[in-house]
Amino acid sequence: MQQYKYKPDANTWYWTIAHFIAFGSIATGIFMVYDGGYMLAWVVALSIAIIALMALSIPRRIVADEEALEIYCISDFTSIPYESISSAREVTQKEMLLMVPIFAGVGFFGYYGCFLNLRKWELVKIYASRWSNFVEVTDKCEERYYLSCDNPQELVALINTHITSNNEQKSA
Repeated sequence: MQQYKYKPDANTWYWTIAHFIAFGSIATGIFMVYDGGYMLAWVVALSIAIIALMALSIPRRIVADEEALEIYCISDFTSIPYESISSAREVTQKEMLLMVPIFAGVGFFGYYGCFLNLRKWELVKIYASRWSNFVEVTDKCEERYYLSCDNPQELVALINTHITSNNEQKSA
C-alpha cells in the first residue's frame, strides 16, 4: 500500500486566505448596510454552509492499495478499482489550462470537484492540493480523474503495474 499525501503549495494558501477575506468582507458589508433582519441572517447562514460544504470535500490523500486507487477527502471517499482503470498518465501544465470549474472548490485548500475541460468538451473530476504534478486516470467508461501528488511518475508507474497485473490475471 502506497500513500500520497496532499500538500498545498503557497499559491493554494494565498487563494485560501483570499476566500476567507472575501467571505468576511461580504459578511461585514452586509452587516454595515443592514441593521439585522432576515437578509443578514440568510447571507451569514449561506456563507457558513458553503464554507462547510467546501471544507468537507478537501482532498487529504491518495492510497494505492492492492485492489483499488482510493482518494480520501475529509468526508468523501472515491475508490477506483484497478480492473476498471483503462489508463494512467502524467499531464502537463499546458493541458490543464482550459479547465473551468462547474461545481468545484478553486483554491480553497485545494482544487476539487467537477470541472469542464474546454479542450475536449467533457466533464472531469479533479482532486488536487496544487495546480501542478497532475496524473490523469481514465476508467473504462471514459470518466477522467485528475490527481495531484508530489511524485506523479511513481503513481503512474504503480497504477500501470496494477493494470498490467489485472489484465494478466484475466487472460490466464
